[in-house]
Amino acid sequence: MSINVATMSTRAVDDAGRRYSPTAQALHWITALLMFSVIPLAWVMVALPDDAPWGDTSYMLHKSVGLTILAIVAFRLAWRAAHPAPPSPASLAKWEHAAGRVSHWLLYLILVGMPVSGYVMSASSGHAGTLFGLIPLPDLPNSKPVSHAAHWVHVAIGQWTVYALIVLHVLATVWHVAVRRDAVLGRMLPPVEHDAP
Repeated sequence: MSINVATMSTRAVDDAGRRYSPTAQALHWITALLMFSVIPLAWVMVALPDDAPWGDTSYMLHKSVGLTILAIVAFRLAWRAAHPAPPSPASLAKWEHAAGRVSHWLLYLILVGMPVSGYVMSASSGHAGTLFGLIPLPDLPNSKPVSHAAHWVHVAIGQWTVYALIVLHVLATVWHVAVRRDAVLGRMLPPVEHDAP
């Protein structure tokens, strides 16, 4: 019995040392949920005719969710600075570790760049709008060149980069869960009680 308890304790210590904190986990999954909300909102709003009754609401929601993502990512970066990421599983190859770090920081970059470029695109054309219909967002000085540049960043580059990074992230998760069967996904999940062997 003492061996089983010792084994379980070792597992618990190892899990705790290699998992993200509950706060980091919550921020990760909230960000993912909002990302999978803001993208369909974008598809809907651009597909609606100009006189659609829900047109303005869809734009408002898309902008509001995007800015919420920006706020959460800012908090995540501050949290990450104070709470470094746990060590990666020792089973990871060097290329897997490097690819994970690069894709991770590219996601942060795009999660900041998309809301900022979207806001600049709207606010510099006099359409800043409101945050969830409650808080007016400040307009920027009207500037067609700035608005067009921000539109190019947001639509021509940003959206396709978002799609690519999401697909890459999902494929990497499938790779680690179904092929490698290692503990990478578990780092972003709450601990699971291990049954005694």
